[in-house]
Amino acid sequence: MSRHNLKAFAVVLVLAVVGNASAEVKVGDAFPALASAGLTGSVPETKGKVLMVDFWASWCAPCRASFPVLARLHADFAARGLTIVAVGVDEKPSAYAAFVQKFAPPFVTVHDAAQKFVGALAVPGMPSTYLVGRDGRLRRIHRGFHGETTEKEWRTEIAALLAEQP
Repeated sequence: MSRHNLKAFAVVLVLAVVGNASAEVKVGDAFPALASAGLTGSVPETKGKVLMVDFWASWCAPCRASFPVLARLHADFAARGLTIVAVGVDEKPSAYAAFVQKFAPPFVTVHDAAQKFVGALAVPGMPSTYLVGRDGRLRRIHRGFHGETTEKEWRTEIAALLAEQP
């Protein structure tokens, strides 16, 4: 192997390793701390809570359909220990702000304009929702939003996670 080919191989190998450093979080893994994710907005304390992290974008029709359901979940489960954090991934702050103003969610919304957090998690698409147990471990990833079917799944899973002993 020539010296040039060896250098090229080394660069490809380093890029592959670095690329995998931000590999997707899998069920059972510890979920990354929101406070250190570089998000714009006020991140709530989540220790000991069941956490639902919803990734959305203003251009995503299923995201718009999911927000009223997330509001109902917040109303029904927040007092029992559920924290919902909706992470907007729009590059333009104005698109993010218009969406939040239109829906006026009762749960926390934060902005990932640089898309660093969504990229680090390798979020599979919009919307994607991550359910995290009180122990800080990822329990379930929901890809997409499918109306009543998704709402029923979320309710069942959230109730089960809230019933677990901390």
